[in-house]
Amino acid sequence: MTENEFLLQDRIQKIQQIINKYGEENFYIAFSGGKDSTVLSDLVDWAIPNNSIPRVYADTGIELNMIRSFVYNRKEKDDRIVIIQPSKNIKETLNTFGYPFKSKVFSSYVDRYRRLGMTKSVKVFTGQGDKKWSPKFSCPPNLMYLFSQSYKPTFPISMQCCIKMKEEPMINWQKENKKNIAIIGIMPSEGGGRVKANCLNFDKKGLKSFQPLVPVTKEWEDWFIEEYDVEICDIYKDPYNFKRTGCKGCPFATNLKKELEILEKYFPEERKQCELIWGPVYDEYRRVKYRLK
Repeated sequence: MTENEFLLQDRIQKIQQIINKYGEENFYIAFSGGKDSTVLSDLVDWAIPNNSIPRVYADTGIELNMIRSFVYNRKEKDDRIVIIQPSKNIKETLNTFGYPFKSKVFSSYVDRYRRLGMTKSVKVFTGQGDKKWSPKFSCPPNLMYLFSQSYKPTFPISMQCCIKMKEEPMINWQKENKKNIAIIGIMPSEGGGRVKANCLNFDKKGLKSFQPLVPVTKEWEDWFIEEYDVEICDIYKDPYNFKRTGCKGCPFATNLKKELEILEKYFPEERKQCELIWGPVYDEYRRVKYRLK
């Protein structure tokens, strides 16, 4: 047995163990239509044949068209796929709660600074706090101006967009349908806040989420897809070759410039839509020569 096959068997056994322990009826899969959640869905089918676990997709209206079509086409063959939607559209959400800028962590600190001023945690984040503290994340020097009183913001910034457009609709569906445990396709190798991801996450009521892909790598995932001919969205294949997908043109994307170039070449209307949605952030990125030039 190869190392890849051993890890596959390990993940299947882990999924069987956890779902059988807590009861299939208590689970749902947070299904984005992306590569990770598609692999996750297939692994659950391998582990629990003929399961009826719902695959819940948040149709935000700003997913890549190919991803959205992939999910809806899959739904025609799989009635376990459930489509939910946020209560507000993207422009209402951004105007009300703020735009994403750089990363979730960075946006949360900018939001905190604008609401509360130079708090102790903001001082640490910007390198002005007690030197004995060494934060995992800190403000890049070229973006320090966002924490200056002399800077006059032209648009609100926060990390609330992801929460309002995806997380809250998912939580509301979970409560309404009495599904207590989310199965999520998070992989620490994606970096950022996912680095410290755990396979099992608990709250006071018990198991809250199950993340079976935590021990695997992108290389293993690609092996599994090729070895077992997993049907994934064509956006990950030639000529597009997206590495990650999410909301189209999201300013959080570290490879934003490359993503927009691909959209410009193959999906120009979606590229225009990105400018309409995220324009204020893109303009600021260009002004300070960050991610976009």
